[in-house]
Amino acid sequence: MQTLLEDAARRGIAYLASVNERSVVATPAAVAGLARFEEPLPTAPTDPAQVLAWLDEIGSPATTASAGGRYFGFVTGGALPAAVAANWLATAWDNNVAVTVMSPTAAKLEEVALRWLVNCFGLPTGTGAGFVTGATMANFSGLAAARHALLARQGWDVEAQGLFGAPALTVVVGEEVHVSLLKALSMLGLGRDRVVRVPVDGQGRMRPDALPALDAHTILCLQAGNVNTGAIDPLDQLCAAARQAGAWSHVDGAFGMWAAVAPTRAALTVGLGEADSWATDTHKWLNVPYDSGMVFCRNPEHLRNALATSAAYLVQSDQREPDAYTPELSRRARGVEVWAALRSLGSDGLADLIERNCRYATRFAAGLTAGGYEIRNEVSLNQVLVSFGDDATTRQVIQQVQAEGTCWCGGTTWQGRAAMRISVSSWATTAADVERSLDAILRVARQVVAA
Repeated sequence: MQTLLEDAARRGIAYLASVNERSVVATPAAVAGLARFEEPLPTAPTDPAQVLAWLDEIGSPATTASAGGRYFGFVTGGALPAAVAANWLATAWDNNVAVTVMSPTAAKLEEVALRWLVNCFGLPTGTGAGFVTGATMANFSGLAAARHALLARQGWDVEAQGLFGAPALTVVVGEEVHVSLLKALSMLGLGRDRVVRVPVDGQGRMRPDALPALDAHTILCLQAGNVNTGAIDPLDQLCAAARQAGAWSHVDGAFGMWAAVAPTRAALTVGLGEADSWATDTHKWLNVPYDSGMVFCRNPEHLRNALATSAAYLVQSDQREPDAYTPELSRRARGVEVWAALRSLGSDGLADLIERNCRYATRFAAGLTAGGYEIRNEVSLNQVLVSFGDDATTRQVIQQVQAEGTCWCGGTTWQGRAAMRISVSSWATTAADVERSLDAILRVARQVVAA
């Protein structure tokens, strides 16, 4: 075991040491080499050292270099050194964080990280949280708490009786609602097509003046961080309207919630703490390894009532039991790396991470504007949308930038037109990475436009 783990560490260290020197995208030859994995299941055991060698020698070259500083796709953060190391150690512990007695250390670190983040985000004292896989399950959990609370007001126990014959609930979303929230609604039986959609402004922010009538049977779903523009709904006005009507307000803050920790961006999140539940990813802007997200709930009882379970063999204590706040029972110790990332950064380091990524996004926008290309959004956070002309030209630039390998930027459609989407989300990105990537994008764009 020791020799094998030392070999794994050496291979992981070598991979990370070289990740910035390689193409961000895997070469065609490396991808073709994955065919070597296609074989019948062997009948005899294989030396674990050989298994690891194959995994590294065949698999590592065909990975996308998202751990490096020039990956700008899908709002994908890197993984901080402390978080990677904590992840490795927690994997060695191999503790199940269902109940405290199974991993006192992991349970305690969840409590500490929860308290720190409630303070960082400016959420109400006493807010509860669960550590989940990502924003999809965080949205699911927060909306499950909302469903429980609104139906319980009407005397309906949805966990026991289900939705057959239950009082109707109305779900209100913005026109730019993220697909993960709609997926959560569909899994909860609330329906992705039964939602009431509210018009948005040119940046994708829900318009308060277009809000329909709300009541105590309504879940108002807000957004902190539009996946294309980075824009944040006017949370103060919308949460106030929900509270006045007795409605539940839920914030999908997969990445935009982290603006609250940055001094020059915090004003964008005014009103965040007035909601009832929140969802965020920690594998995005906190830069911990995949997979990792969190759900927060103003009243922990609603989250616990929606998700908790019990059995005679599950040892319960008077402490916070981790499984009571997540859909999963058995799960890995995600809170360990969340704690490690926060402890290593401190509040100043966390703020600097967010501010730095936002500055780099602004630099991308300025450089592309100077090159004669159209920036399609207000660059208020870490997202940049750029058009290189007509849709065909823009898509060709995106394709060739991805193939060229200096950096990786995704494509999207925004307000009916194709755009390149640049998401700056990693601690590993440097000013030099930005300039190198910007030069590559401009060079490719000039070649495509000239052709």
